Amino acid sequence: MVTRRHFLAGASVAALSLSFNLRAASAAAGEVPRNGGSLTWGVETEPSTLNPHLNGQAKAKLIIRNAYESLLARTPDGGYVPWLAKSYTISEDGKTYRFVLRDDVTFSNGETFDAAAVALNFTRLKDTTYSGSISAGHVSHVSQAVAEDPHTLVITLSRVYSPFLDGAAGIEIISPKSFESSQIKSGGPEIIGTGPFILDSYIKGQEIRFVKNPAYNWAPANAGHQGPAYLDEVIYRFLPEAAVRTGALTSGQVHVIEGIAGNDAALFKDNPEFVYESALNTGTPYTLYLNIANGPTSELNVRKAVLASIDVERTIQSVYRGERQRAWGVLTPADTDFYDKSIEGAYGFDVKRANALLDEAGWTARDADGFRTKDGKRLTIEIIQSQATLRDQRDILLQAVQAQARQNAGIDLALQYVDAGTYANRQKDGQYGVIPNSTTTQENAVTIYFHYLPRAKGGSINYHRSEAPEISAWLDEAAYTLDRQKRFDIYAKLQRYAIEEQALGLPLYVPEDQIAAAVTVKGAGFRPFKRLPENAYDIWLQSEA
Repeated sequence: MVTRRHFLAGASVAALSLSFNLRAASAAAGEVPRNGGSLTWGVETEPSTLNPHLNGQAKAKLIIRNAYESLLARTPDGGYVPWLAKSYTISEDGKTYRFVLRDDVTFSNGETFDAAAVALNFTRLKDTTYSGSISAGHVSHVSQAVAEDPHTLVITLSRVYSPFLDGAAGIEIISPKSFESSQIKSGGPEIIGTGPFILDSYIKGQEIRFVKNPAYNWAPANAGHQGPAYLDEVIYRFLPEAAVRTGALTSGQVHVIEGIAGNDAALFKDNPEFVYESALNTGTPYTLYLNIANGPTSELNVRKAVLASIDVERTIQSVYRGERQRAWGVLTPADTDFYDKSIEGAYGFDVKRANALLDEAGWTARDADGFRTKDGKRLTIEIIQSQATLRDQRDILLQAVQAQARQNAGIDLALQYVDAGTYANRQKDGQYGVIPNSTTTQENAVTIYFHYLPRAKGGSINYHRSEAPEISAWLDEAAYTLDRQKRFDIYAKLQRYAIEEQALGLPLYVPEDQIAAAVTVKGAGFRPFKRLPENAYDIWLQSEA
């Protein structure tokens, strides 16, 4: 006996996706999409790799998803609709997943898309010498992935793992020959997908160009249209500075931008020459994760003092001018299935408590600069921020947090902005006090496992480095049940323990994405569930630029 998921590509699903898409305005006006043209999009983040299996940057997905696609697409309520797979079933014991694939899909180089090709993707991802820690978390639970016939993929898990479908259904599929390419680590035109666009060229530090895939005719059931993309090509220009992106759009150098600074939002809102939209992300908030295994943050009272010394509400309002939402929990409110709202207001800014905690911990003296000391050593906590994820005015935010910790409690938060290599080494060695991070690529609480499991058990981004047996036991219990309410209760318990009891992290704000476009651009918008900017498939230009 199996539990079946029936897919219905009805109008109600498409209508829901429109609520997150700027194409709603043009649809309401009865405009007919126009084929042709070239779109230029100014983006904040350059992909660290163009291999979709190895890229863990949420901000790079709007680029990568032009060429690479997944088995299933998501609806706004977290459900699934057909994409490369027509349907799926889950066995009664929760360990066997059977995907029936479309029979009309081809990779853009002409290779056959079939169950064997998809099985190879899962097999290679299970090999951590290839995948590292980016995708292996889900696939590590796979005991085998086999082609039952040319269009039926059967995946068997070693044991029940409730978040499996959430992650596995979103893995982008690449062609078998791609694994033989010398570009397999860096990505590039030789890494072949099935998407509506084909990667044509990439100039590092400048731009990436995609051209239309004329054979494309297998969009997900909730896409805005079927058939090939409207645009002939789309060019993404890498513009890491918010002010530069804003200037490029207002001067007509680009058609669309994402990542609009709080100070710039007013330039586009209610401006008849532009369309502006924003959407909260799923996943985890931008959080200061405090390392319990190194330096002053190994002391519980110091960690609790850090949380109490920062007026998060005031700081977020000051930096983002009301354009970002303060965070409270281990998940964002956009993760509607498992976000526990009761954490809101359960802890917070308390200068008196912060100082009492530090006094109790023995940090009672002050140096000439007003910082607390103990045994002649300053209370310095080093914050390691990767340059690759330094976006959305986070440098300004961290400076504001730094100032508050000093003023309110005499804590020296030393900011260090480092390159990818240094960041990876420091993370691996645990030589830091705090790592700030947010994760948007996972949903339905999957990201909790990567953040809170011990590193040896799959906690690839366990920046707080806690190996508390309680956490492992709770997450194991949640992973091995298909009861959603039980999972919610477990995650809520973990949240209270991690933030209120152990102060493993201080959530700062809920990541969101913003899009501003010239009014002649139609169809730009957000993915229905993850609320990340969508690829260029449904975009069309009202007139040539």
